[in-house]
Parts: sequence; C-alpha cells; structure tokens
Amino acid sequence: MSGSVPPEGRRSSFLVRLVATGVYSGYAPWASGTFGSLAGLLLFLLPWAWNPAVLLPLIVVAFCAGVYTAGRVALDEGHRLTRSAAAAKALFQPGEPVHADPSIVVIDEIVGMWIALAWIPPGAAAVIASFVFFRLFDILKPEPARSLERIGGGWGIMLDDVVAGIYANACTRCILFLIPLFTRGGVPG
Repeated sequence: MSGSVPPEGRRSSFLVRLVATGVYSGYAPWASGTFGSLAGLLLFLLPWAWNPAVLLPLIVVAFCAGVYTAGRVALDEGHRLTRSAAAAKALFQPGEPVHADPSIVVIDEIVGMWIALAWIPPGAAAVIASFVFFRLFDILKPEPARSLERIGGGWGIMLDDVVAGIYANACTRCILFLIPLFTRGGVPG
C-alpha cells in the first residue's frame, strides 16, 4: 500500500476494524472498494435484506457505525492506498487528498451498495446494473460526492458513497424503465 504514513502507536479495536473493513474484505490487495461493494452485495442478497422494514434501519445503523469506525481507522492508517486505488484516484481525482481515506475502509462501499440496491426490483440485470453504476459513481465522484468527501473523517468517507449509491439507484431505475420501451415497444406497467 502507498500513501501517507499513519501516526505511530495508534491501533483501533478489533470490533472497530471489523466493521470499518467490512469483515476484513477491505484488506484485499487490490480493488478493495470493489471487494467491499461485493461484500455489500452478498449481504444484500440474504432473503431478509430485500424487506424495506429491515433495509432502511440497516442502512441507518450501518451508516452511523461507519461514520465512527471509518473515522477511527482513518486516524490510525492515514491515507494508505492500494496501488489500484492510488492509480484510480490519480486518474479520476487528481490532486492531493484533503483527508485520510485508507483503502482498507470499505464500510462506505457496503452502505453505498445497499443504497444502490434499495427498493430495486429483484433480478440479475438490476443487481448487475446497480453494482456497475455504483462502482462507476464511487470512482468518478460526481458532485456533490466530491465536495462531501472533503468534509473529512468518517462523515466524508461515508457521505460520498451515499451520493454514489443514490446516483446508482436512480440510473438503475431509469434503465429498468427504458428496457421495456426498447424490447416491447411500450411503457412499462
């Protein structure tokens, strides 16, 4: 991993790291954000997760836990990035980062993925579209995601992925609306 060196002697608790790293999926040696998104997708595919009465509270609780744990781990790790994350940030988000957002922190991708999938009709095409759109928006960080990331700490780490999830959800809904127009020639029912 490359990036800034963390302060010496800091180490988050096991539980804080477990949550922030998405049950350690963030320790993938490359594309940790994608692995975190996959972890979120796999958790979402559990039968109870499609229930809105479960999903909304789950998103809120995971977001709040993410703000705290992501902020703690970012303080410990600094802005350590995997090579793939460093290359993506250099290409799509040039300039020095304002705040630490280490690659191992993926609770933000998990919550963002849940938002991308929230209240989307079940089906392989919808799930794949949500995943692809979420990864695209998470990497590109269109406004206001980029501005929210600059807040710093756990809030900034989490909020840009919330926006990416909202954008992905909206794009998936548009695709699902448009597919019947082109395949059956009519407005979806």
